[in-house]
Amino acid sequence: MLVRRFSIALLVLAASVSAATFPPINYRHRTLANGLEVYSIEDHATPTVAINVWYRVGSKNDPEGRSGFAHLFEHIMFKATAHMKPEMLDRLTEDVGGANNAYTHPDRTVYYEIIPSNYLQTLLWAEGERMGSLTVDEANFKSERDVVKEEFRFRVLAPSYGRLGYAITKDSYAVHPYRRPGIGSIEELDAATLADVQVFHATYYRPDNAVLIVAGDLDPKQFDAWVDRYLGSVPRPSTPIPRVADGEPARAEGKHFDEHGANVPLPAVALTWLIPNARSDDSEPLEVAATILSAGDSSRLYQSLVYKKQLAQSASANAETREDTGLFTARAVMASGKKTDDGMAALREEITALAAKPVTAAELDKAKNLIITSALRERETNDGKAGALGEAITQYHDATYVNRGLGRLQAVTAADVQRVVKKYLVDGKAVTITYTSEAK
Repeated sequence: MLVRRFSIALLVLAASVSAATFPPINYRHRTLANGLEVYSIEDHATPTVAINVWYRVGSKNDPEGRSGFAHLFEHIMFKATAHMKPEMLDRLTEDVGGANNAYTHPDRTVYYEIIPSNYLQTLLWAEGERMGSLTVDEANFKSERDVVKEEFRFRVLAPSYGRLGYAITKDSYAVHPYRRPGIGSIEELDAATLADVQVFHATYYRPDNAVLIVAGDLDPKQFDAWVDRYLGSVPRPSTPIPRVADGEPARAEGKHFDEHGANVPLPAVALTWLIPNARSDDSEPLEVAATILSAGDSSRLYQSLVYKKQLAQSASANAETREDTGLFTARAVMASGKKTDDGMAALREEITALAAKPVTAAELDKAKNLIITSALRERETNDGKAGALGEAITQYHDATYVNRGLGRLQAVTAADVQRVVKKYLVDGKAVTITYTSEAK
């Protein structure tokens, strides 16, 4: 009976996706005198709120030769302020049954808390503290630098395929600072000084470079008063905010890289192509194309490379649209005894086939249902609503995209998929990467 009810629920959800009627996220917006953008989403379904602070600074803003600074501040922002002890933010959230975290993206750094709504005032005060009086001293710098370096060892050096992801980032861009992996490097972090870090903080962590989004059980009038009190008082610096220009040139030719990692049990291959930024009309068709290629056991890459030909242990594709030039990646970990050249050829074959003729209606519907259903499920939570709005604001430069984006995805046609695959992948110049174990 449980399985039947679950299946019926999925059918109902799929039907609602096909009908292309999506519940809107209703929000209020204002900009404070100090430049802070403030959005609120009122929802009293549960006595909780989600607080998001989106800083328009990501790994692309790291200084040349100092990769990992945005990631470093993801950690330092949880340390002391003028009126908070280190890790006090954890106590203010976790000790009342809430949670907090942060993540660094190439284009932004996001800090969030999920708490009972009666603690909203306290956490708005804490966010004002982080924004206006963070302690950036030698002790906090060195302790969090060590944490980031250990994370580099854990995520990049220790896993068998950790260096492959690192290589894909650095090999795929020729000019744009996206070429610097966001996690940083041990050598460049070691070369950094406290003065370097303080300048970076003063440049980017300021109210006119931030977006505050609060979703959930809030009273708009009281919320506005608290925001004015705790965040509106943070001074706005007079210095300009440096911006990265999207100067990544189109690839004139393909390039190949041989990369290596420690203890790689099976070789791997990857192909990457440059794609337009998130605001392009081609973003949604490219996302659908990647889903058709690699989402689930019925996807084209799994069926061809893994199941039928048994060339690969795994195969995937991803269309990563960003604020600037994005990246489409196809990769495979080879099966035992199989050649990387054959894996590369098989990936190209499936991509060429996707451009050769329109996908079936069933494939198209499945891909769109997967993407849209995932988005709708995320929006069932306050944090999911806040996250969707933040992405619309920072990546698409348009808050209204939060209520238009799913409709754009639903409108993607088989011809759209065929067109973008041919334009950017088949006719585009690829970077190819082979990844094998280091010679002993």
